Amino acid sequence: MARALEVLPSLKVEPTKTLDDVDLQIISSLQEDCRLSFNKLASKLGVSVGTAYNRIKNLEATGVVKGYTVVLDPVKLGYELTAIILIQSAGKHLTEVETEIAKTNNVLAVYDIAGEHDTAIVAKFKDRTNLNDYLKNLLANPHVKRTITSVALNIVKEELQVRLNSLQTTTV
Repeated sequence: MARALEVLPSLKVEPTKTLDDVDLQIISSLQEDCRLSFNKLASKLGVSVGTAYNRIKNLEATGVVKGYTVVLDPVKLGYELTAIILIQSAGKHLTEVETEIAKTNNVLAVYDIAGEHDTAIVAKFKDRTNLNDYLKNLLANPHVKRTITSVALNIVKEELQVRLNSLQTTTV
């Protein structure tokens, strides 16, 4: 792990704040297990507990670390259907439509996009009936002009976090 972090360049957070190797190692460790105590994290990284505590508090204060959460398996919770929905909306109501969509529990991501469509949604549903009901409700909004829906057949990769190792330049 430390070896992978060595190839990462320093990351700019604010005009005056650059993340150093210790910050990057802390972030990587928290991504692996955000339940680590300050003591265990400090021991793992070879820094003092005070350093680990202060660095984490600084990462939180600058907004680099936005929160801590548990990662659930949607399929095991009954959400077996993933839909990608593209939306065309009435121009001046775009923000209003996106804000309303973002409040929906099924919706994992809402993107304001350029091109033929205005918005892209990634959402999870228990079954076709739930997806159908959601789409009919969405189309009942007078500011939604059109939708195009695709259903994922297989999930090859699904991760909403940026992993530090993924910031490396790689050739496929």
